[in-house]
Amino acid sequence: MTGPVVVGLDGSPASLTAAWWAAREALKRNLSLLLLHSWTTQPLDVPIAQAAPSKQQYGREVLHRAEAEILHRYGDLTLTTQLVSDPASRVLVERSRSAAMLVLGSRGHGTLTGFLLGSTSLHVLGRTHCPAVAVRSEDPSVECGWGHPAAADRNEVVVGMGELGPAAGALLEFAFADAELNGSRIRAVRACPLLGLVTDPHLMATEHPGDRYKAEEQTRLADALAPWREKFPTVPVVEHIAVGPAAHVLLATAPHARLAVVGRRRRPSHHTWHLGPVAHGALHHLPCPVAVIPHD
Repeated sequence: MTGPVVVGLDGSPASLTAAWWAAREALKRNLSLLLLHSWTTQPLDVPIAQAAPSKQQYGREVLHRAEAEILHRYGDLTLTTQLVSDPASRVLVERSRSAAMLVLGSRGHGTLTGFLLGSTSLHVLGRTHCPAVAVRSEDPSVECGWGHPAAADRNEVVVGMGELGPAAGALLEFAFADAELNGSRIRAVRACPLLGLVTDPHLMATEHPGDRYKAEEQTRLADALAPWREKFPTVPVVEHIAVGPAAHVLLATAPHARLAVVGRRRRPSHHTWHLGPVAHGALHHLPCPVAVIPHD
């Protein structure tokens, strides 16, 4: 992993939580941290005058305050700030070309059951060139500032295994590296469709087609994980097979998740963006940081 960890910082509590999460991760990975603020893309509830100089001053204060607090806690971190005038979504997508990771804040619904993602965040998450992580405000899995330690029971990296071919490689590489770095275990989650949606005539002809189908999926999942287990022998792995819609199955694994990892396909045109239903559901409902990994 090369390049900086880039954080979109708008001054909201969610973006500050994201900055704290990113700072800790950057330090662990021996990467630099870039805090980026677009003074033309600020929260609607910022109580400042509409004049450009006031907006720029607000942006400088947001960056300075976050920089001072983070460096007071993580003095060995290489941290830079940047105030830009271009729209945040455009700048963040462009920075993702050379970044190791992009981190965005997401305001919660006020409970532990979901995210509230704005159009800027969704646009960036659907177009970024590098892994992008959405961090919810006051996330219990995030060590934030002083006196806010991460919840002790959050010790899993949950990976949504929607595909088991080459596309899964990018997700597993990110997840296993993170788990090794943070001393976590991997929970690889594979959702099987309801039996009524299975059309394989050989399976349907067996006495217990559901059991046979789950057993075959278990074998396929184990085969996909095998090379990563060999590469990361110290990382514990739990194989999780369940019947039901993928987004629902993934949500059911969330109670002990420190990080969830999902994928999205790269779009052929940089003018379009798309998040699949599983990634979209994870971003809106999982109560932990969610990493979205682009893959071919």
